[in-house]
Amino acid sequence: MSAAVRIRPATIDDLDAIMAIERASFPTDAWSEAMMAEELRSPHGAYVVVEQAGRIIGYAGLRALAGARDGDIQTIALSADARGRGQGRALLRHLIDEAARRRVRELFLEVRADNPMARRLYASEGFHEIGVRPRYYQPDDVDAVIMRLDVRAWDAARDARPAEAGACT
Repeated sequence: MSAAVRIRPATIDDLDAIMAIERASFPTDAWSEAMMAEELRSPHGAYVVVEQAGRIIGYAGLRALAGARDGDIQTIALSADARGRGQGRALLRHLIDEAARRRVRELFLEVRADNPMARRLYASEGFHEIGVRPRYYQPDDVDAVIMRLDVRAWDAARDARPAEAGACT
C-alpha cells in the first residue's frame, strides 16, 4: 500500500461504507443497517474505521460498558483488497488499547470456526480459545469459537512485541 493509512473514530456518516464492507464480508449473516447504526451511536461502544487515501477500507468495534471488568470485540472487517496487509492486526490492537484505557480486564470475542486466518490472528495477540457455541452462525450452521484475552497481560507484554508488526504503513 502506498497511500497513508489511518485509523479514526467511526461516525454515523461512515455507515454506508461500513455496510458495504459488512455485506461483502458476511454475505449470509451481515448485521442490518439499523443494528450497525445503533452500535455506532452507543455510548458503550468504540467503533473505528481504517482509511486509505480517504476511502474506508475496514472497520472494527468494541463494546465495554463503563466500569465493567470485561468487554467484547464486536466485529472486525476489511474490504477484500485490504486483507493480508496488517490492517486487521492494527484494528485489533487499537481495540485492545481502547479496552485497556477503559480498564477492561478480560476481552472476549466469537470467531467463526471456519475462519482459520482470524483465529490465528487472535491467538497471535494472546487470545485463548475457551469454548464453542455450536451452530452459532446461521444460516451456515457454523460453530463460534469463543476466545478470551487477559488485557493487563497483553498491555504488559506490549514492549516485547516488534513495533513494525501490523503497523499501518
